Amino acid sequence: MTTTHPMPGLPVRGSKSGKPIMALFDLLGRSWSLGIIWQLSDGTPATFRQLQDRCETVSPTVLNKRLKELRACALVDHDGSGYHLTPLGRELFEMLHPFGAWSTTWSEALQEQQDS
Repeated sequence: MTTTHPMPGLPVRGSKSGKPIMALFDLLGRSWSLGIIWQLSDGTPATFRQLQDRCETVSPTVLNKRLKELRACALVDHDGSGYHLTPLGRELFEMLHPFGAWSTTWSEALQEQQDS
């Protein structure tokens, strides 16, 4: 059986080793994976349409594909109220969250560099 999503133990983009970190990087490097996780991070479930609105420019095809991958990787799930992060997805977001503040600092440093 072939999978369409990165799986630890199987070769992924950029790595033949199948190391879990490389499978994670492959998954998170796919278009809109991080955006979907970020948009679900507030804990409010979202229907497909609501999530598409939150993600602004994502196409329905890409959103559907990413949601399938994130669900298969146990980061996102769906219940009667919509899509939401699983406990693993929330744990991952908590580790990613500090990148938001860091990116602001980085942006400001780049702007200062351009201004000088």
